[in-house]
Amino acid sequence: MQMEKDRGISVSASAMSFDFSGFRFNLVDTPGHSDFSEDTYRTLTAVDAAVMVIDGAKGVESQTQKLFEVCRLRDLPILTFCNKMDRESRDTFEIIDEIQEMLAIDVTPASWPIGVGRDFIGCYDMLRDRLELMDRADRNKVAESIAIEGLDDPKLAEHVPAHLLEKLLEEVEMARELLPALDPQSVLEGHMTPIWFGSAINSFGVKELMDGIGKYGPEPQPQSAEPRQVSPEEKKVAGFVFKVQANMDPKHRDRVAFVRMASGHFKRGMKLTHVRTKKPMAVSNPVLFLASDRELAEEAWAGDIIGIPNHGQLRIGDTLTEGEVLKVTGIPSFAPELLQTVRAGDPMKAKHLEKALMQFAEEGAAKVFKPSIGSGFIVGVVGQLQFEVLASRIELEYGLPVRFEASQFTSARWVSGGKAAVDKFINANKQHIAHDHDGDIVYLTRLQWDIDRVERDYPDLKLTATKEMMV
Repeated sequence: MQMEKDRGISVSASAMSFDFSGFRFNLVDTPGHSDFSEDTYRTLTAVDAAVMVIDGAKGVESQTQKLFEVCRLRDLPILTFCNKMDRESRDTFEIIDEIQEMLAIDVTPASWPIGVGRDFIGCYDMLRDRLELMDRADRNKVAESIAIEGLDDPKLAEHVPAHLLEKLLEEVEMARELLPALDPQSVLEGHMTPIWFGSAINSFGVKELMDGIGKYGPEPQPQSAEPRQVSPEEKKVAGFVFKVQANMDPKHRDRVAFVRMASGHFKRGMKLTHVRTKKPMAVSNPVLFLASDRELAEEAWAGDIIGIPNHGQLRIGDTLTEGEVLKVTGIPSFAPELLQTVRAGDPMKAKHLEKALMQFAEEGAAKVFKPSIGSGFIVGVVGQLQFEVLASRIELEYGLPVRFEASQFTSARWVSGGKAAVDKFINANKQHIAHDHDGDIVYLTRLQWDIDRVERDYPDLKLTATKEMMV
């Protein structure tokens, strides 16, 4: 996205698939900024392990902690990469200590940095007993890798300056005494994380991390669904949509549904059943992603992520199977924390604005509520930055300048209960009632007191802050 290039941050999750040293990798990059945490939560339902990237100078940041909690709820194995070691960064023990303290997880070093900032020359690979040296002159040059026999090998002195070597020997000895040894089973259970050090801008340390993911990361895991779990070894194809992205290519009004394959061997042209509508769907042009490039996917297996271009039939949480009625569970939709009304700069373009908002609502980029009384829409998001992203995307993709204005409401809750109770509640609270893009009833609140009052006066109703994205 243009905005991502301008600001230098991810505002939307993106996927890429590639082969590396005998393994098939499906990487999903998620926004690190806490304002886009909902997109990240949903993406985490589609992955089997997470790579936590930490800045060598900043250490564990607040959004890292939030995302880590989500990984922990799902017992995801976590592998850690400490980046920007070629800049001034903190003491290695301090970084490891902070991860252990703040995230309550055992950390075991897979590599150890030699020098720091300007003195950083590479890493000692503690798992394979090798010296990895970085070439500062050429970013695209692969690091020189030298096999050594233990830390008393005289070869070390040939490549590492004396003052750095002395520090390395002392630190590695301390690390081996104080920190736990790598236990592959504990990594798979999510209790331990191996940490690699490097500098991504210099392409250093990334290859070792990739080797580590191949060796210690899990294979595709069973997927929780109703009425039964889906196992990756099953012969029948099943997959679910965890993200929808509109207008990925600005030249075409396309929408791509990102589908995580849960089982079976998918082939291009297959007819799959769209469980929500019970209609067959021929998947004739599925794509695989590599950054901004796409290629046709002739086949896919469990664990792969493919993109299915469509005209709005597929939504987040939809399941595709070979006929069996399965519904994937655990894809959440959160109540927004900020609500604003939206108006088009040109009042004649209200219809265009509605179309744009519905598209973003189906994509999960924002919640869009239509109040029962009055015209216009109320847009709800998790973080302030999302309003800026929405305004910029509506202008870029639809040519519609819009403005967001303060709303009298501060939060929203989904309403559920018996039909008679819900009807009685709606008639008594019309000015607070709205519908989301799925047509579900939403209660818009001004204060916490509104929620307490409803819970007191209408015990048969349930107000919820999350909604399962399952139809």
